[in-house]
Amino acid sequence: MTKYDIAVLPGDGIGVEVTDAALVVLQAVGQRIGRRFLTTVHPAGAGHYRDRGVALPEPTLEACRRAHAILFGAMGLPEVRTADGTEVIPQLDIRFALDLYAGVRPIRTWPGLPVPLADPRAAQIDLVLVRENTEGLFHARGRGDVNAERARDTMQITHSGTARVCDFALQLARQRKAAGRRGHLTNVDKANVFASMAFWRSVFKERAAAFPDVSTEHAYVDAMALNLVLKPWDYDVLVAENMFGDILSDLIAALVGGMGMAPSGDIGDQHALFQPAHGTAPDIAGQGIANPSAMLLSTAMMLDWLAVRHADTALADGARAIEIALQRAFAERAVLPRDFGGDSGTADIVRAVVERL
Repeated sequence: MTKYDIAVLPGDGIGVEVTDAALVVLQAVGQRIGRRFLTTVHPAGAGHYRDRGVALPEPTLEACRRAHAILFGAMGLPEVRTADGTEVIPQLDIRFALDLYAGVRPIRTWPGLPVPLADPRAAQIDLVLVRENTEGLFHARGRGDVNAERARDTMQITHSGTARVCDFALQLARQRKAAGRRGHLTNVDKANVFASMAFWRSVFKERAAAFPDVSTEHAYVDAMALNLVLKPWDYDVLVAENMFGDILSDLIAALVGGMGMAPSGDIGDQHALFQPAHGTAPDIAGQGIANPSAMLLSTAMMLDWLAVRHADTALADGARAIEIALQRAFAERAVLPRDFGGDSGTADIVRAVVERL
């Protein structure tokens, strides 16, 4: 039986609970598609930093490098901070260490779940935000210049860093077009104000010329935030700088009901990490009520990535099985997560998905 080694980093808060949920579903899928997943849990997170003085131990990072893929719960606790006052966020350290330059955030509406927008076209929301993960304003993390009078963080945009994430987004739009979707890419920037963003746009145009079959357009980030609320069904793939992508990814999650339905993947040329886009939610941790859907969908994303990387179509079948089982569970009203007004707990949703696999 084909085996895949998965490094598992549950992290903090509800990260532990949704990770446990994902592992149950992953093993159930493995039995159905004839694949074995060897999952090994490794320590990391704000709690580990508080207790041991290190957020991302080197053995954990080495295990991530060796694994076929990384499954990540959530990390960070508001009260655990470093000397400069910022939170302990080891997921950013992993992105930089493994060069996971493309943050992929797919969002869609789900039959059976209420949608915040009243317009009936909201049922057609199906888009992907690609966020540049290693540059932009996040380049300033740990490099801020602060004194008693002012603080300065510097944005960095490079040609190579922008070109590769634009290529990633263009290829994704091409793939979605081949699958019957619109296959349209919107570049999001602030090129009317910042020289760094004008440079970003020039690189985007250069790379888009190599993909003549993909239609493209440009939007300023403030206008994009407006349009994503007014007409999100008009968009297919978006690509944005790190900070802009960070903010817009939360906005698009709200359009389909919240972070509980927001999976994500941090993908590089050699490694990839998959995690729910939500945080650790310490206020509900340990109560068994966290919605594991985003983590289950992130697991499906992991299987899709592995399927392509290892030319193993059975893994793609497993990804579809998870998505369809979750969709059926909602559409049949078998479960309704608490963040959508229901009373289904974590175990209820896992059980409903496994029953429908």
